[in-house]
Amino acid sequence: MLINMSKIAINRLKVVLAELNRTNKWLSEQLGKSESTVSRWCTNEIQPSLETLHQVAKVLNVDIRDLLNPTKRK
Repeated sequence: MLINMSKIAINRLKVVLAELNRTNKWLSEQLGKSESTVSRWCTNEIQPSLETLHQVAKVLNVDIRDLLNPTKRK
C-alpha cells in the first residue's frame, strides 16, 4: 500500500505557532527564511531539515519533539 506523504502532517509547526501567538512572518524573520518557505512548512507541503527544525525549536523556546507529530501512539 502506497502512502501519499503530502497528505500526512509530519510537523506541528502551524499548531505550535498558534499556541504561542506567533505568525509565519515573525518566524521567517527570526530565521532569515522567506515567508513562503515557512508557510510551506506549516502546511506540510515541504519539511525543514533537522538542523532547521532545531533552530525553529530554539527560536520558539520549545522542545524539538513538540514540533513533530508522533509516529507511534502509546
